[in-house]
Amino acid sequence: MDALPWYEDLSPGRGTLPPRAWYAGSDAAAFSLNGSWGFRLSPTADAEYESFAAPDFDASGWSAITVPGHWVLQGKEKEYGGPAYTNVQYPFPVDPPRVPTENPTGDHLRRFDLPDGWPADGRAVLRFDGVESCARVWLNGTELGDFKGSRLAHEFAVGHLLKARDNVLALRVHQWSSGSYLEDQDQWWLPGVFRDVTLLHRPAGSPGDFFTHASYDHTTGTGTLRVDCDVPGRVTVPELGLDLATGEAVTVPVEPWSAEAPRLYEGVLTAGGERIPLRIGFRTVAVEDGVMKVNGRRILFRGVNRHEFHPEHGRSLDLATMREDVQLMKRHNINAVRTSHYPPHPAFLDLCDTYGLWVIDEGDLETHGFQDLGWRGNPVDDERWTPALLDRAARLVERDKNHPSVVVWSLGNECGTGAGLTAMARWIRDRDPSRLVHYEGDRSCADTDLYSRMYPTHAEVDEIGRRADEGPEARRRLPFVLCEYAHAMGNGPGGLSEYQRLFETYERCQGGFVWEWIDHGLVHPVHGHGYGGDFGEEVHDGNFVCDGLLFPDRTPSPGLVEYKKVIEPVRITPGPANSVRVANGHDVVDLAHLAFTWSFLADGETLATGPLDVPPLASGASTRVTLPTAPAHPADAETLWTVRALLAHDTAWAPAGHEVAWGQIPASAPAPAPRKATGARPVRSAGRITLGPAVFDARTGEPLAVGPLPVTGLRLDVWRAPTDNDEGAPWQPDDRHGPLWRELGLHRMRHRLDEVVLEDDSLTVRTRVAPAARDFALRTTYRWTSDGTALRLSVEVVPEGEWRVPLPRLGVRLGLPAALDRAVWYGAGPGEAYPDTRAAARLGRWEAAVDALRTPYLRPQENGSRVDTRWLELTSGSEGVRVEGDPAFAFTARRWTTEQLDAAAHDTDLVAGDTLWLHLDHAQHGIGSQSCGPGVLPEYRLDAAAATFALTFTPVAR
Repeated sequence: MDALPWYEDLSPGRGTLPPRAWYAGSDAAAFSLNGSWGFRLSPTADAEYESFAAPDFDASGWSAITVPGHWVLQGKEKEYGGPAYTNVQYPFPVDPPRVPTENPTGDHLRRFDLPDGWPADGRAVLRFDGVESCARVWLNGTELGDFKGSRLAHEFAVGHLLKARDNVLALRVHQWSSGSYLEDQDQWWLPGVFRDVTLLHRPAGSPGDFFTHASYDHTTGTGTLRVDCDVPGRVTVPELGLDLATGEAVTVPVEPWSAEAPRLYEGVLTAGGERIPLRIGFRTVAVEDGVMKVNGRRILFRGVNRHEFHPEHGRSLDLATMREDVQLMKRHNINAVRTSHYPPHPAFLDLCDTYGLWVIDEGDLETHGFQDLGWRGNPVDDERWTPALLDRAARLVERDKNHPSVVVWSLGNECGTGAGLTAMARWIRDRDPSRLVHYEGDRSCADTDLYSRMYPTHAEVDEIGRRADEGPEARRRLPFVLCEYAHAMGNGPGGLSEYQRLFETYERCQGGFVWEWIDHGLVHPVHGHGYGGDFGEEVHDGNFVCDGLLFPDRTPSPGLVEYKKVIEPVRITPGPANSVRVANGHDVVDLAHLAFTWSFLADGETLATGPLDVPPLASGASTRVTLPTAPAHPADAETLWTVRALLAHDTAWAPAGHEVAWGQIPASAPAPAPRKATGARPVRSAGRITLGPAVFDARTGEPLAVGPLPVTGLRLDVWRAPTDNDEGAPWQPDDRHGPLWRELGLHRMRHRLDEVVLEDDSLTVRTRVAPAARDFALRTTYRWTSDGTALRLSVEVVPEGEWRVPLPRLGVRLGLPAALDRAVWYGAGPGEAYPDTRAAARLGRWEAAVDALRTPYLRPQENGSRVDTRWLELTSGSEGVRVEGDPAFAFTARRWTTEQLDAAAHDTDLVAGDTLWLHLDHAQHGIGSQSCGPGVLPEYRLDAAAATFALTFTPVAR
């Protein structure tokens, strides 16, 4: 066979400069080549000759494309193809290192003049920060070389080729290359020049690279600084009074860098006529007694996995979007990022240094698609690929080594095992022994400093925390992290609080990283946001790409609000005798940056507020704080205190007053249950029964109206539109509840009317609710009473037969007029909550438009439940209805049926009807994380059992 073309051979590239530290803002002139480029798309790699790289080539007939950008996200509809999403599968035949002949190829041209004043002496470097999947480069007709490694930086020396005017930069980019086998990350396949292209002037004799070593000794409070450089130079740090030669070490008193106190010292490296700014953070990373410590303190990762994503621009992010991500993380108590599954744009790490985030910086490596082949041919276990793997390790470490936020290097993700990974780990340790090495896919942990797992159950985490897990003895001596857990797909994830309790109980369990930060819903002309399969892909994995804590437009989801509460670094819990216990859960800082307030609520109404004096507790400390005397309030009111921890001063990421943590402390027992509406006598006439404010159908016993409001379809409700976590993933066990519910017919329950009994003071309706073709059922009795003003419904449910699965929900649903558009309730809020996702729901009086009660998950599913509701009023103008619960209930109100919600594939499929469907739930099944992780914990299962609950309906007239 002939030699393979360059894009299929195993080499990482030719002609590029050695990788080096990335920096910006030096004396070197930087000229951005971002902007409009000439573009031509070909269906195969060899459809067009390379003559386009000649300086005199006529490209007047070409299209224009924006760089940075992905060509599949530009142009008219499908003009340049479309995006494709796969999770594990390669979207091409697996025959490494060969790729298909159908290999979309984008030729790019950029003509430019050097800016006025561009230095004529010295060197010039052409830098590409990200090109998928490979590129061949020419400047002024001369070939510079080629490279692979989509999320890695590559540079070429170009000073000898530049002209003052009319330079021609030509780039040939293939969608597929041998490198594609190393980049099977769970994300969209998006070819193009998606990061910056920059021309840099480097003065003669300037450094090729430098390495800032800045350690911290927590026992002495001193930092040791040494800057290694490949040319002699000097380092100055004015704030510390330092002026020393490169390669020389000095120890001085300093303040350390941490994610909570990101102290940076500004310095300058002067070498070879160039002044390079330094941002120095002193910190030391170590494993001591099986615990990861930074600056001598155990740290707890409250983290997220972060793919780079924008709904319009794919992986091409501007600085403002990156800053928005970091600020949102800080505002939601997130302190760590795993850069899944590749190095991020380098500016993102600058932001992590500045704002304070621990970073696991991950290599651009994943070969997950070989798993389905039994890992046959896996590149990480084939020595022919090792040079390419080492190139990726070097480009990761060399680019990012001067960032104090980076505390762990990660070899890559889901690559199986092999000697190539060992070679990478050895190279990284030799180059940078100051950080830890991470990789999840090898349970032996032979090449890692951390024991890392994805989606273990709570029971497994408990076992590992106790160091009672089976496995190599050396592994049991390692710190444990969950590099992925709590799959944030659709409604969920559930069980976060239980994981966090384990992290805070066991010293070895050092937290984890929720999967993931943002839904990857790309803008779609029909669906609003599309997912896998919406762009005509032949092979795809559906909405599995929509599994983030943010919606695509970066609106926080209920999952992010829940996560913020679960990981809050201050715990505020009830104390004895009118007091509150405050515990500082920060890793490093005390509480001096926070101000505490109290408010006193009676039946959800705030009666008084004030400041609370909490001492500046050190990290890990706690104290009891006495609350003030309760203000006057009705004797029968349900009362409680809400204590909040707020930022005392403005920060770079949030203003003063931003809420960091909160807790509620009951002051008196809950209010008594709603009155039992009795005394009114039912009256039968002309096929109708009147009972207090309600009218019923005399034959069926169904309510037709409550006061002036028509009512339709009231019946026992056990079905919910399965969530992504209900549906589970195909590789999950056979206990995925969504498929089991459908198999057993719970989505098509039949309601048999057995008896309608009219008594002196009540109307009783007895039914049997059961699915077709099954012999189990729910015997259901509805008993209606009234005092003439209010209408009370008592519901008794008794299971019959063998129930092999839990119920999705248990309650009643009914239809009301669509004109009802306002909801006011006393209960938990303001957002949605379910049995295992309710940490962030606080008791109070809340108000919202009915249409604002829903959560628009990209794939429609159960959403919008408000739990612990004492009472609810739905109104429109001058009329409405009030519902009270005995006990408290959960409610959901939406303008389509559960069946319509279940049938929808996109939010745009949901069309409001002429009925408002109100769900009043006695209980719901938990949410869990089984779209990729564990299912619902036993305590949150809604097993079929005898149940009794009551609801009181009262017409509202204003």
